[in-house]
Amino acid sequence: MPSSVWKGSISFGLISIPIRLFVAARYSHIVFHEVHRSCGTRVHQQLYCPHDQRVVSRDEIALGYEIEKGKFVLVEPQELKKVAPPSSSTMEILQFVKLDDVDPIYFETSYFSVPEEPGKRAYALLLKTMESSRYAAIAKITMHQRERALILRPYRQGLTLHTLYYPDEIREVKDYGSTSLTNLKKEEIKLGQQFAENLLKPFRPEQFHDEYQERVKQLIESKDKGEKGPKLEKARKLAPVVDLMSALKKSLAEKHSAGAGKVGKLKRTA
Repeated sequence: MPSSVWKGSISFGLISIPIRLFVAARYSHIVFHEVHRSCGTRVHQQLYCPHDQRVVSRDEIALGYEIEKGKFVLVEPQELKKVAPPSSSTMEILQFVKLDDVDPIYFETSYFSVPEEPGKRAYALLLKTMESSRYAAIAKITMHQRERALILRPYRQGLTLHTLYYPDEIREVKDYGSTSLTNLKKEEIKLGQQFAENLLKPFRPEQFHDEYQERVKQLIESKDKGEKGPKLEKARKLAPVVDLMSALKKSLAEKHSAGAGKVGKLKRTA
């Protein structure tokens, strides 16, 4: 079982539910190391102090906050613990909300909560309450020297939480959302909806995988065997759309012919 990243309690009125948090999802990718090209040995990065002009060890490193160029205030880990807010050990539910009212853009990191033995009955009560009401809970938690707002929701017979970005962390991008929809034709909108309906399917996350990572693995395996890398199809280049109506009609026609081809193959197989 992976190690927990936070241990504390969910506070629900006068009820305290001791829990542990575990990371629910983690980014995964192929890792490349930096190696010396001439001999193939992995190189190491060192911590260098330009003032003393020497390499320093980890036990010589302190935490410093730069208040002006080249001037730091040193802070000890014990001092940070003393100023930690109550949310560092207690996750107090502040309010309940409808999950649909929270835009997914605010979601940051996901965690699974697991109750400790003394809190299992209270945990089950909170879970059942939230499932029956279809509500999510808003609370706060302090992790990694940050106090985060979070949303707690039922998921697969347990309570999952997602830390939330604060509004000032959501970036503004010039020209985003300024696209005018007033010049679209009804026929174009209708064709666009038809194309979307033809692609409508239930969400099955197991159907999706990282093709690029698979190709990188094939490349590594080929090179390890002294072979050339696999030949791959080049992505087709799409020219900018000039006639939107024609492009939509052609897209629908290609989709229909592709679907008919699959049906034909199934019939021949049968």
